[in-house]
Amino acid sequence: MSAHCELFGTLGCHLCEEAEQVLQPFVAQGLVVELLDIIESSEWLERYSLTIPVLRRVDNGQELNWPFDENDVLRLLT
Repeated sequence: MSAHCELFGTLGCHLCEEAEQVLQPFVAQGLVVELLDIIESSEWLERYSLTIPVLRRVDNGQELNWPFDENDVLRLLT
């Protein structure tokens, strides 16, 4: 698996931690997931503050809002 994704979230977000757990099997298979804290960018904060965690494919910008499960992630990656 050579896809590269970004996971938008923030520290102390229990839903973000749950999303990371959903992504673990994909990471174990080679998916690269960059964790991005929305606090670091006013643009991210404005865009994602009410919807985190959000998983975004880097190559095409397609996004997956929480809640998502492994099947949803598979659909995003294919």
